[in-house]
Amino acid sequence: MANEFYEASAAARDILDRAESALPGLLELMWSGPEEELQLTVNQQPALVAAGAAAYAAYLEAGGEPAIVGAGHSLGEYTALVASGSLALEDAVRLVRARGRYMQEAVPEGDGAMAAILKLDADVIERVALEVSGSYSSGDEAAESGADQVVEIANYNAPGQTVLSGSRTAVAAASAKLKELGGRVIPLKVSAPFHCSLMRPAAERLAVDLAATKFSQPRFPIICNVTARPLGAAADAAGLLEAQVTSSVRWVECVRQLASFDASSATGPALARPPRFIEFGAGEVLSNLVKRILPAPADGGAIDAHAIYDVETLEEVVA
Repeated sequence: MANEFYEASAAARDILDRAESALPGLLELMWSGPEEELQLTVNQQPALVAAGAAAYAAYLEAGGEPAIVGAGHSLGEYTALVASGSLALEDAVRLVRARGRYMQEAVPEGDGAMAAILKLDADVIERVALEVSGSYSSGDEAAESGADQVVEIANYNAPGQTVLSGSRTAVAAASAKLKELGGRVIPLKVSAPFHCSLMRPAAERLAVDLAATKFSQPRFPIICNVTARPLGAAADAAGLLEAQVTSSVRWVECVRQLASFDASSATGPALARPPRFIEFGAGEVLSNLVKRILPAPADGGAIDAHAIYDVETLEEVVA
């Protein structure tokens, strides 16, 4: 991860060296593994933040235009805050390592589960989750219904792609009902049930670290997962990142907000029409989701969305 950027870009090298200084041994894991250790939540999260921030730094150094408005999916919101200058890279990687550890420790291994649900509308999935849990919510009501009955929406990823999270038994029950309704269910290989009320202990522990972290006003607006609206005051960032741990990632709304961004209510120039989306990180999952979320341009062309995850894709996008 990010080794090509380290060799090719002084700006990316600076980012990665700073990540290594904050978390010694991180670069060795990113470049040499072992893979199973890199995939542990406590290592994967800072590695992804460092790789995304390095890709953005390399893009700017190569002559790419600075972002006008940004967002990140779940963990990626930390990377977006780093790119905007709101959060120091060192603080970000330390925070997400702690976030990963707290999430892993919040629910005993094997008690939680997540599943992607395809081919069904989100409102159908919400209704089934409500039926199974008895009190579908990402707040206190769900927790009070009993830990063995928690099933909630973790991610609204795209039309026809929604992710459930919660207790193993409740996710299984909801999955069975959704299959009967014509949905396709894909169990996810995860170490914990992210973005649901079972993560409240993790959110409470992370809140202490967030309260001790400095957030500055971002250079460009950041659309937040919890609200699908631009971050207001920098002081609001900590509370939103705490809430994000137990709340749904409203990615469909975030992308639509990016596409219709209006500078009259935020700092910076308005997006050009049609907007251009660039994903920075370790793949092209989000740029592909953008193409599923937004309607095709009226001229019959394709959504202008690209991913930068190595030197070749960097050169293609900048060109």
